[in-house]
Amino acid sequence: MDTGIKLEERTDTGVGNGKNGVNGGSASPPSTLVTIPPGTPPLTRRHVLKRPPVDIEFSDLTYVVPVGRNGHKMILRSISGLFKSGELTAILGPSGAGKSTLLNVLAGYKTQDATGAIYVNGRPRDMKQFRKLSRYIMQEDLLQPGITVVESIRIAADLKLGNTLSRKEKSETVEEIMSLLSLARCRNTLTTLLSGGERKRLSIALELVNNPPVIFLDEPTTGLDDVSSAQCITLMKALAAEGRTVICSIHTPSARLFAMFDHVYIVSEGQCVFAGQNQHIVPFLAQHDLYCPKHYNPADFMIEVSSGEYGNFTEKLSKTVDNGRCFRWNQENQSSSIRRPLGRDDRGPRKTYESHSKHLYDFDSSSWSQFLILLNRMILQHRRNKGYLLLKAVMFVFVSLIIGGMFFQMGNDGSKTIFNFGFCFVTIIVFLYIPMLPVLLHFPQEVQLLKREYFNRWYSLNAYFFAMIFSRIPLQMMLSTVYIVLAYFLTDQPMEWSRGLKFAAICYLIAITSEGMALTISSRLSIVNSVFVGPCLSVPLMLLAAYGLGDSDHIPILIRLAMYFSYLRYGLEGLTMAIYGDNRAKMMCPTEEMVCELREPRALLKEVGMEDVDYWTDFVALVGIFVLFKLTLYVFLRQRLSSRKSWSALSYVIRFIKSYIEH
Repeated sequence: MDTGIKLEERTDTGVGNGKNGVNGGSASPPSTLVTIPPGTPPLTRRHVLKRPPVDIEFSDLTYVVPVGRNGHKMILRSISGLFKSGELTAILGPSGAGKSTLLNVLAGYKTQDATGAIYVNGRPRDMKQFRKLSRYIMQEDLLQPGITVVESIRIAADLKLGNTLSRKEKSETVEEIMSLLSLARCRNTLTTLLSGGERKRLSIALELVNNPPVIFLDEPTTGLDDVSSAQCITLMKALAAEGRTVICSIHTPSARLFAMFDHVYIVSEGQCVFAGQNQHIVPFLAQHDLYCPKHYNPADFMIEVSSGEYGNFTEKLSKTVDNGRCFRWNQENQSSSIRRPLGRDDRGPRKTYESHSKHLYDFDSSSWSQFLILLNRMILQHRRNKGYLLLKAVMFVFVSLIIGGMFFQMGNDGSKTIFNFGFCFVTIIVFLYIPMLPVLLHFPQEVQLLKREYFNRWYSLNAYFFAMIFSRIPLQMMLSTVYIVLAYFLTDQPMEWSRGLKFAAICYLIAITSEGMALTISSRLSIVNSVFVGPCLSVPLMLLAAYGLGDSDHIPILIRLAMYFSYLRYGLEGLTMAIYGDNRAKMMCPTEEMVCELREPRALLKEVGMEDVDYWTDFVALVGIFVLFKLTLYVFLRQRLSSRKSWSALSYVIRFIKSYIEH
């Protein structure tokens, strides 16, 4: 008789079916039955790294957030509890009870405003060790676009396992995980084409690669139907049965799902109102004259009680369980009421945890390996995003033809020199907006992916940062070349290699600097705010680029200082000097024109106040501003990824402004 756990998968009706492969594929079979054999599952039998069992205990945990100018709101109120390895624990409660906040604090995702003690196997939690041994799967299934399921898991394996396993062993591990989570049939499907259930299973699979002993999940069944929810909870129970500590927050589970949990922790108004096995909830409530009707879901009834539908019992229930300190309703402690913190007098678990975690401070792959893996992933994503590449190339061609037509054959026309100077100004506007706007729309979403992967210790920020730079710059330069070549020839600029290369170099620098500015803005703001701030900030940059041309002696000191920070000013000077500098010969004056006042290049430079400008000074200034934007971007990302927010003074100012706006 087979006693294994069976995951029966329905036919998905989402976009993940049909032609869902990279190059198209056949329709999915009607159903798939995956059986996890009893005893030791295949996942733990072979190449997956051994991890120690981890028990988590917390005591007097409080979480307070500021509200208004001088007020605050207490989300968690000195709660305590114990989550043991080998058990599937559910954190339940009505909306706003604090279950997601509790999960975030335990996972280390939010630590700034939390007080209290958290113990791992009886020892105070060390975040460096704990984050290496734990994984947090958030409610929103954020997956890297442009790669397939099998590619996603292979990349995760390369990043997390490093050189600990051979290439063959990594491939076998990937196949085992895909088989365990029933992802084999959609292995060649792009992540953007997966159904809801497949996305959730892939999110779990990515974190199972290096066998973490602790897994946190924030409402994993949200957005799934009953069958997919049952599959997800069954999988989580199977993972817990292997000795892992699996903790999830869940909102109103069905009776079928509720019966699968080994341990239930219920919060109401930031307090613990029950902690123990699910079958003890009904007798527990009966002690307080709260009787669950027959054929009624105990989870629903407990949520109704916690919401105050039968009166205010929160304080009474919390007092009965001593706000989570009472372990009477736990599986092994039904006869005792108060349990001593785990392992504080037992050196065994402490030594086990130390021996397995001391060598886990660093990443399993080197920074260079992470850089190469991430660089290859980003290049693959860029290459597969053909629609975006084609659209951007068409945009550069279209703009270059329009501008080339507007300034057609003006480059050597001595009577239209001032118009050709306008061509230089329009060019810097092109390389301001086209590289900037797509980044403002896309990068805030990429930051969310970065936060998830970085928090789960996939790679270091340094590896990601440099991989992002080296994957974006060649693409930006390639697309910029389309405009440079077409516009340069259509406007009949001087056909000299030195001038052409100098012109192109300034255009490239403006493009990557504009992209760097957009990355810096969108690293801290949402999509809506980024799209607003970016163009608004561009307006003064454009004005400062052209301000005071020809009359630089009467520029106010503050505006003159601001002009030094406008990289478009350096770009305009650089393009002008590339075309008209270096003692360029006189330009042709058409026969129909009687006088060409600006036929002499020096006359134009004097007219616009650039007779003393040096091309290489502008070049170095553009490089310096580009580096400044990149350094600022790195600092912003570092601060954004920090669980303990730095810059407390800045945080205080932001909170003060928000409170002032609210009032």
